[in-house]
Amino acid sequence: MKKDFIEKHQELWKIIKFVFTSCSTAILEMLVFALLNYVIFRSMNDSAVTGNPVLEFLGIRYKGYMYSYFISAVIGYTASYIMNRKVTFHSDTNILLSTVLYVIMVAVTITFNTWSGGFLGSWLHDSGHENVATVMLTKLLVMLVPTLWTYPLQRFVIHKPRKTNIEADADKTSDEAKEETAV
Repeated sequence: MKKDFIEKHQELWKIIKFVFTSCSTAILEMLVFALLNYVIFRSMNDSAVTGNPVLEFLGIRYKGYMYSYFISAVIGYTASYIMNRKVTFHSDTNILLSTVLYVIMVAVTITFNTWSGGFLGSWLHDSGHENVATVMLTKLLVMLVPTLWTYPLQRFVIHKPRKTNIEADADKTSDEAKEETAV
C-alpha cells in the first residue's frame, strides 16, 4: 500500500520528505541560533554596529543578532543540502555543479536571512519587545520565508534528475522524427 502511494504520488512524496528534512534542519538551526544568541554572542546583542554605513542603512544595529543569524543559517543550510541531496531527491546530478548552484542560492538566502533577522532583532531590541519567545518566533519566521524559492530551485534546478538512457533514446528518436518530417 505504502509503495503504491509513493509510486502514484512521487511529487507529493518529495514534498513530504522536503518538509521533514526542512523541519529537522530547522530544529538544528534554531538550537545553534539560541546557543549563539543567548550564550556565545549575548554580550554583543547590546554592542552597536558602528562605522559601517551599509549595515546602518540596512537597519542592522547589533552585532550579536547578525552573527547568530549568519552562522546558524550556514550550519542549517549545509545540513539541508546533504539531507535533501541524499534523502529527498536521491540526486544523481553532477555533485560539483549542484553544489555550486546550491551555494549561489544559499548565498542569496543567507544574505536575506542575515539582513532580515538582524533588522528584526534590532527592531525588537530597540522597541522593548525583545524576549526569548519573540526572538525565537522571529527567527522561525525568517527561516520560513526562503522556502518559497528553495524547494522549487532544489527540485527543478539544483537536484534535477539526469535523464535515464531510455528517456534520452526517446528524446533522440523524437528529434530525429521531427527532422525527417521537416525535410
